[in-house]
Amino acid sequence: MTEFVSEIKTIPYNEDRVYAMLSDLSNLERVKDRIPQDKIKDFEFDSDSCSFAVDPVGKITFQIVEREPNKTIKFTTTNSPVPLFLWIQLKQVQEADTRLKMTIRADLNPFIKPMVSKPLQDALDKISTVIASLPY
Repeated sequence: MTEFVSEIKTIPYNEDRVYAMLSDLSNLERVKDRIPQDKIKDFEFDSDSCSFAVDPVGKITFQIVEREPNKTIKFTTTNSPVPLFLWIQLKQVQEADTRLKMTIRADLNPFIKPMVSKPLQDALDKISTVIASLPY
């Protein structure tokens, strides 16, 4: 497994609010308009999963597989050309100061690893930045 880790982001809200929003994917309705339509298509979600199409990869589905209240949300892909595992980790430092770190583990074969490592890291960094800037 190859691991990609985001920078630690600061979210100016308490972990209860942050966790409540991130652990229920139906809350994506509130930020749907921020998703770049030219890059992500066919965006669908419910409380436990989200799926979208990305050219040239195709449709990808993420499913929440574990929730640890106010601390961790774990995802796996159920439809992806490369098996991925994603963790969102939260840690409250002060009342209105929660830190966020995201980790992706991917089962990359040696042939594909050089081609997808940088795009995966870039995507993880962009996603963590967007998540940190959401209106909780």
